[in-house]
Parts: sequence; C-alpha cells; structure tokens
Amino acid sequence: MTVRTREQDSQRIVMDTLLHMAASRYKALVDAFASGIRTGRLAAGVRLPTHRGLAAQEGIAVVTATRVYAELEAMGLVSREQGRGTFVREIAVPAGHGIDQQLVATDAVDLSFNYPSLPGQSDLLRQALREVATSGELDSLLRYQPHRGRPQDRASIARHLRRRGISPDADQTLIVNGAQHGLAITVMAALNAGDVVAVDALTYPGFKILADAFRLDLEPIPTTTDGPDLDAFEKLCASRPVRAVYTMPTLHNPLGWVMPESERTRLIKIARQHGSLIIEDASYAYLAEDPPPPLADTAPDITVYVSGLSKSIATGLRVGFVVAPPSMVSSLERAIRATTWNTPALTTAIACRWLDDGTVDHLEAQKRDDARARQVLARQELAGLPLISHPSSYFTWLPLPDDARADRLCATLARQRISVSTAEPFTTSRHTPQALRLALGSTDLDRLRSTLRTVRRVAIEDACA
Repeated sequence: MTVRTREQDSQRIVMDTLLHMAASRYKALVDAFASGIRTGRLAAGVRLPTHRGLAAQEGIAVVTATRVYAELEAMGLVSREQGRGTFVREIAVPAGHGIDQQLVATDAVDLSFNYPSLPGQSDLLRQALREVATSGELDSLLRYQPHRGRPQDRASIARHLRRRGISPDADQTLIVNGAQHGLAITVMAALNAGDVVAVDALTYPGFKILADAFRLDLEPIPTTTDGPDLDAFEKLCASRPVRAVYTMPTLHNPLGWVMPESERTRLIKIARQHGSLIIEDASYAYLAEDPPPPLADTAPDITVYVSGLSKSIATGLRVGFVVAPPSMVSSLERAIRATTWNTPALTTAIACRWLDDGTVDHLEAQKRDDARARQVLARQELAGLPLISHPSSYFTWLPLPDDARADRLCATLARQRISVSTAEPFTTSRHTPQALRLALGSTDLDRLRSTLRTVRRVAIEDACA
C-alpha cells in the first residue's frame, strides 16, 4: 500500500510539473504575441501560422496552440476567419468602431454614422416651439403621459403610417423613444433568454447589442442580392425552434436591398408555419419610393412593426412608433413603463404637429432627393470599386479584395481624419467579410466629394500594396 502511494505521489508530482511547464509555455507565447502586436513588430493584417504550424514551430500540443490564439482573440488582438486563418488585428481601431459616434474625433469626417440633416430644420424647430408655447397645452405637457402615448398622438402616427403602406388602428400603435427603444421593448415583451432569433448574416448593430443584453441566440441567415436566403431560413426553422425573425425588408441596413413582394409572401408563410414572430424594422423605409407593402400590412397578426423619426427628421427627435398585434399591446406597454414610463411629451407634441401639417412628408421627400444625390456622387468618386447600395439610401457597402484587411484600411483612413466602419459591427455569422460600410449623410456634399476621393485612393493603394 505504502509503495503504491509513493508511486502515485511521484506520478502526481511529475504531472503537476508538466502541467506547470505547459501553462508557463502557454502564457509565455500569449505574452510574446501580445507584446509583438502592441509594439508593432507584428503588423496589422499579418497572417499568423496555422494551429498545427504554431504547435510544430514551438514544440507544443495543437490544443495548446488553439488556446493561445483563443486567448489573443479574447484580448482583441487577433481575428480568426474561417477558411483563411488567424490575422493580427489593427488595434488602433477601437472595438465597435463605426457604431459609436463618440469615438469619432471632432475634426474627423464621419462616414461611420448617419445623422442626415437639411438646411432650415432648426428654423422649423424654432417655429414649432413658438406654436407649442402659444397652444394652451403646456400645462398638460408637463405632466406624466399615458405609457403608450396620448390617444390623439397615436392617431396622428397611425394616419402617417397609412402613407407608409400599413393601416394600423390607433389602439395598436405605441409611441416610444426612437426605433431602438421600440426594438428593446419588443424584445422585452416577446422574447426570453435563450430564444432563437433568425437575423440576416449582416444586420443592424443595434439589434446585436439587444441580443447580447437579453441573451438571445442569434442564428444568421445567408444573404442574396435582394434579401435573406429563404431556403436557408426554412431549413433553420425546421431544425431549430425559431421564436422570431428580425428583418429589414424595405431598405436593408447595410446592404440597401428592398425585398420583392414574392419573397415577402414566402417569408410570412415560413414564419406562420413555424410559429415565428416577425420583427420588421422600417427605420430607413421612408427612403424607398413605391416599395412592396410592409410585412405588417400583409401579416399584422404576427408582425411587430418598428420605425421612428430619427433618420427621416432628426436624430435628436427621439420619437418612434411600434405597431403590434392586439395580443401584444399590453405587454409592450408594460415594457415602456419599465424602461422610460412615457415618451417626452414636448418632443412628441412637436413630432405630431409635423406629422399632421405635412412637414414630415416634406422633409422625407427632400431627404430622398438628398440621398439620391449622394449616391450619384458616391458612384462618381468611387468609380471602379464594387459598391452595393440602393439608389436612394444614405449608405453604401464596399466589399474589399480577398487579401485585403478592412481594419487596416479603416485605421489608415482614421489617421487621415476619416471615420468609416468595417463589417464587424454588422456581422452575425462566424465569418466577417472584408468590407467597409460608408455612411453618406453626415457631412456636406463638397466635403463628402473630397472625402470619397481619399477613400478611393486609399482603397486602391491598399489593394496594390
């Protein structure tokens, strides 16, 4: 017994020593790579050895090499791309670049975030404030409002939405603090942690943030030229319990597609068959002229329609709206109460005045013209590059060559005081495409022209490097 115990102790000591050596080796490799990347000895875009290559090079197990790369990826220093390998990231580009406008220097041209504005909008606000001040309703605007909005305001929004192609009842319409808040309360009211939600492989980053906060299980749907791959969506629904599908059928962000009516009909059919809720984001839908009917018009019983005035009027006017099936209204109202109690009465009053007197329709028409002019400009100044966009959208998607590195290109442009976004904030699949998303609506046309010329020059130089 004693002999066996001593043998076991010896084996344990040897094993502990080996494990310690392996751990020390692993940590030393992580530290060496991290130091090389942070000091610039390993340049952004460099392809690192394969897992097996690193293992052979360093005399370690493949599982240890995998652990080294996983640790570096968790530190934000490398990125793994399926079928291509592991690459050094450009760490000069902050995480989340392209969706957090506070990261953009004040003297930089912002092509990462859209906040389109038109001349004279501040004068409209001054006039609206004067009208509200003399309207006799100031006292009521200082009080708490009904959680989902006053009946007369919800009626104004319902009338506006009829011009967007849906015919909601005012009782099914809820006023929220912008479209992002509308998406948040929809998630709170309809979904639970662990629920499977189908999304496009490239989608709005704000929904990714919500999914992370509420622990949703996002399943990416591959994309086609004019919408999600519905064959893939149908297979997904057959293999997993898809609780909801989040979609932007009219002017998708970032790819700009408008789904054909036949595809909308099929998406609804698949959702009905599998009991999936449709969350329709129509934030940019106002830019598309004569699109097919919204999903909420065809399938109002299974669709939550979310939009707002931040893009069509002004980002500071945080007024959004949700149209939902009657069975969901009370749950959505509770979510509004839990998150913000009610939309600020003053901004809602101004928004509804503009909805009723035609100001919103006028501004939206002007912005469609403005977006078209910017798209023409982008086509001219980025000639020869493979752009993907809608002719009246405020953004364009720029795919890069297979051997290009979007984060490196993004950092090069940042050093020239130009902020752009990579594909990373928009990606829901394991593979992040090498591409840039250029927002066209946040600077004047002359500066946009010169900025796009710089983008084209840098992109071509990078491809030739």
